[in-house]
Amino acid sequence: MHERKIQAVNRRGLLLMAAAAGATLTLPRLVLAAAGNTQSPYGGDLTAVRAAIERQRAEAIRRLQNWIALPSIAAENRNMPEGAQLMIELLREAGFQSAKVMPTDGQPGVFATLDAGARRTVGMYFMYDVKQFDPKEWSSPPLEGAIVERAAYGKVMIGRGAINQKGPQATFLAALHALKAASRKSPVNIVLIAEGEEEIASPHFSQVVRQPEVLAALSKCHEVFMPFASQSPQGGVEVALGAKGAVEVELVCSTEKWGRGARDDIHSSYKAELDSAVWRMVKALSTLVSDDGNDPAIDGWFEHVKPLTERQKQLIAEHAAATQEADVKKLMGVQHWVRDLSYRDALERLASQPTVNIEGMYAGYTGPGGKTVLPSRATAKLDLRLVPDQTAADAGAKLRAHLAKRGYADIEVKITGGYNPTQTEESSALIQSSIAVYKSEGMPVSLSPRLAGSWPGYIFTDAPVSLPAGHFGTGHGSRAHAPDEYYVIESSNPAVHGMAAATLSYVKHLYALAAG
Repeated sequence: MHERKIQAVNRRGLLLMAAAAGATLTLPRLVLAAAGNTQSPYGGDLTAVRAAIERQRAEAIRRLQNWIALPSIAAENRNMPEGAQLMIELLREAGFQSAKVMPTDGQPGVFATLDAGARRTVGMYFMYDVKQFDPKEWSSPPLEGAIVERAAYGKVMIGRGAINQKGPQATFLAALHALKAASRKSPVNIVLIAEGEEEIASPHFSQVVRQPEVLAALSKCHEVFMPFASQSPQGGVEVALGAKGAVEVELVCSTEKWGRGARDDIHSSYKAELDSAVWRMVKALSTLVSDDGNDPAIDGWFEHVKPLTERQKQLIAEHAAATQEADVKKLMGVQHWVRDLSYRDALERLASQPTVNIEGMYAGYTGPGGKTVLPSRATAKLDLRLVPDQTAADAGAKLRAHLAKRGYADIEVKITGGYNPTQTEESSALIQSSIAVYKSEGMPVSLSPRLAGSWPGYIFTDAPVSLPAGHFGTGHGSRAHAPDEYYVIESSNPAVHGMAAATLSYVKHLYALAAG
């Protein structure tokens, strides 16, 4: 099936940023061989490890397919205990001596440790949950993990969770399997925390991380990273120095709570004499943004917004100069940047501006034809993106106060999840080790101040953990949250790693962190 023009972006926005990275940089021929290079400054002679990766290739693919076959969907309360248990089994098979369920007030997390007797300990973040899906929208069943040919990429696996996040995570686990098969220990000890609510904005993740035994284990770590397939279709990599925070909100306007109109849906002819919950919702929503819908207008919203530094502006300028705007627009299906800004100004706005977005609305009848009904209830789902030094708690409080001040106190504000933005120093061992490994494999690397999207990395960068946190991984995938989500298994593109080469990259990264 042909690739759809509009690329869906997941909550973290990682695919959007990765796709833009290095879009037109000419790759040195070194990259053609770098994927299979077994002589590395990170780990020395990795011939035996590479051979183990090749021997275990079919096993690694089956492991990912089996994982995709069990969808854990927090929003539907679907397979959550089973997902946590499978996560534990995968970690134990990969060499973790300890792995256990961590109960929360919501869905369970998982806490695991791998003691390799190493000098250095690294923290890791996994998620075992995935987004909802409608099988009718897929060209291949979303739980089969079918491997199909896709032009410009080669053999890709299609399935819910293939790129977000089971593919990259399974590839990292394959790296641990390969080390073990090559009679090598992991060069670092690992403390791993996994959650099952990332796709609903991690409302209970802090209950896992802030358990005394988890905090004690993290106190031995130097950084925390999340596996990720970071390559653009052209092979380049963008390393983000942070991520925006997020708040997921559901607003509900009902005539019953408002105390006006009819208590239930009624014939639309009565609109002449009755108030409408839907119009009330529309009017309330319109107060949250500027007239063109592009700037947040919530009272005090910019009170704690930290402007970009000169270094951050420089990174954005370098990235804009190193990419072709037309290629980025084509990949994303973009017609115009907001207010017809220049590409560089649009990138600065992407990194620096908090947002108020309506991700969905529903009210009344939405089936075929008309139903001439006056609805008694309207719901809007919003996501609010935050930048340093905003916090999720303050953003939620400001939203409630803003609506109440304008007479909309009856509109229910249900905050279903959220977390603060993150920031990691460019000089940290995590960032420098990641850059070094990418460059050792011949990949063009650029830096960005932060991801436009979000992940719950704040729990690691904020006190009491206070560690650098980010992402690492090679390979490519896309369409997270969308139909036909995919992950490249065997790449026909010499600039992009397939699963086996990405597995070796994780091995090199562990050795680079060990030396940090």
